[in-house]
Amino acid sequence: MVSWMICRLVVLVFGILYPAYASYKAVKTKNIREYVRWMMYWIIFALFMAVETFTDVFISWFPFYYEIKMAFVLWLLSPYTKGASLLYRKFVHPSLSRHEKEIDTYIVQAKERSYETVLSFGKRGLNIAASAAVQAATKGTGQGAYGTVTPRMSVGQIQKQSPSRQPGPERSLW
Repeated sequence: MVSWMICRLVVLVFGILYPAYASYKAVKTKNIREYVRWMMYWIIFALFMAVETFTDVFISWFPFYYEIKMAFVLWLLSPYTKGASLLYRKFVHPSLSRHEKEIDTYIVQAKERSYETVLSFGKRGLNIAASAAVQAATKGTGQGAYGTVTPRMSVGQIQKQSPSRQPGPERSLW
């Protein structure tokens, strides 16, 4: 439990906060070399976080798992080891370059499907809401404060149906 807490703190500070600030500085100073360095870091770190989601569930019981994760994040970050740049140049960039067209096609398809899905669910939701409103209106037309109310009744018709609650000169319907 202590290893997990320390690991979360190390990943937060050294894996997210410090690199975020360093990225800010790179953008602010318009230093292209630093900008590229931090872009490579964020790509590798995003992949690390995606993999971490599964490894935390399945192999967190492994001895020194959290210590290895902390060391890996520090290795990625270190300007001496240039871990993120090394992983990006050796593995990620060549792999993404080989599969870039396929990935772009999948992304376009996902965008189109998500738009169609949102429209479909929106239409279904509106139909369900309209049906519920009609059902509520037809069921709710039973006894009201002024007697039976049917759709499209005017105030005058409501007053005629409910003689016991007829507004007098001192009482008004509204």
